[in-house]
Amino acid sequence: MMKAKASLMLVSAMTAGSLLSGCVVEPAPPQQPAPVAEVMPPPPATGYRWVKGHYRWEGNHWQWVPGHWRPV
Repeated sequence: MMKAKASLMLVSAMTAGSLLSGCVVEPAPPQQPAPVAEVMPPPPATGYRWVKGHYRWEGNHWQWVPGHWRPV
């Protein structure tokens, strides 16, 4: 009797969970804007290379990350 009651509760919970769950489809982010034209400054010292700027998705908009010099 106890086993049947537990099975019925489990089936009821699984049925309720599947009926009440929904499928949320997140809309696609807007298209990435055109790259920003950057003027590459002279390197701070030898042994550095230029990393071009790029856009990064910030939850609800594209954020420009400027280029920078990085040690090799």
